[in-house]
Amino acid sequence: MTVIELIERCSARLHEAGVSFGHGTTNAFDEAAWLVLWRLGQPLDALDEVAEQPVDDAQLAQVDALMDERIATRRPAAYLTGEAWLQGVPFTVDERVIVPRSLIAEPLADGSIDAWLNERTRQVLDLCTGNGSLAVLAAMAWPEVQVAAADLSTDALAVAALNVQRHGLADRITLHQGDGLAAVAGQRFDLILCNPPYVNSA
Repeated sequence: MTVIELIERCSARLHEAGVSFGHGTTNAFDEAAWLVLWRLGQPLDALDEVAEQPVDDAQLAQVDALMDERIATRRPAAYLTGEAWLQGVPFTVDERVIVPRSLIAEPLADGSIDAWLNERTRQVLDLCTGNGSLAVLAAMAWPEVQVAAADLSTDALAVAALNVQRHGLADRITLHQGDGLAAVAGQRFDLILCNPPYVNSA
């Protein structure tokens, strides 16, 4: 069996099981490709290069076990792999945070939000930062800006700290714990980003 044949088989399994998507993928094939490539230790953009490579019995068993878990638990693929992507940037995630999805990410990445800034913009707040993805994207987009990332959840901030370190931005992003703006009381900001939680706790 080749990699692409395995992906197609896994895609059929996910489809037949009625698995829902939306945490990084929108269909069974893309989800299967993500999980198979991750389990095989291949880059997620390497499908064309590895599609015809053979899969041995040990690798097949590992992929099957991962698919069994995805189907049985319905845990999002991002939680199974410990990673999610936003605008092409990888972020560490686990059950302490919501898998990052935000309409704010695209204008951050493509520069269309720049109209809200000017040459004096130096302080940006990411309120309800979660895993810190918007704070990281903001720091990447605006190298001259300092970013404060605030959240009520200490668990979420622990994951955000991993992502700040992962992207080498500890000197540009500070983390603050507290309820809403109380987390940064007394501070002033030129721009506030906010993508608050939008789902109830399970």
